[in-house]
Amino acid sequence: MSDVLNVGDKAPDFESETYGGDKIRLSDFYKDKIVALYFYPKDNTPGCTKEACSLRDGKDELEKLGVQVLGVSTDGVKAHENFKAKYELNFPLISDKSKKIINLYGVKSAFGTAKRVTFLIDKGGEIKHIWKKVNTKKHSEEVSEKVKELGF
Repeated sequence: MSDVLNVGDKAPDFESETYGGDKIRLSDFYKDKIVALYFYPKDNTPGCTKEACSLRDGKDELEKLGVQVLGVSTDGVKAHENFKAKYELNFPLISDKSKKIINLYGVKSAFGTAKRVTFLIDKGGEIKHIWKKVNTKKHSEEVSEKVKELGF
C-alpha cells in the first residue's frame, strides 16, 4: 500500500534525532509496544496539526491498548520542538531532514516531504496495517479501532 512496503513486511528499522538531540530507534519501541508510525508533510500546517492533536487527545486510549505513537516529517529538530510545545504533543516527533526514513518507507511525496501515511507495527516489527487515507480529525480513533479489530 505504500510505494515499497506492504502489510506483512518487516518494518525497516532506523535511528534518527528527536528533540533535545536524543537519538531514537524504531526497534526500541516495538519490542514493548505496538507502534503507530505516522508520517506527515509539515509541522504547523492545518491538516498536520489536526492529525497531531487527534493523536495527542487519544493518547490515554492508545496507551491502554499498548500503542506508542511516533511522528515523522522532514522538518528539523527545532521545528519539531516548537510544534510539540505549541500543541502540547505527548509523543516523540522524529526529524528526517535527510529523507532517509521517508525513502525507506516509500512515502516521499513529489514535493520531497512525507506523504500522510501511517504504519501499524506489532511487537515483532511486522507491519499489520497501513493507512494511506487518514482522517486527520479522527486518526486516533482509526488507530484504536484497528488495534481492537486486529486483536492485539
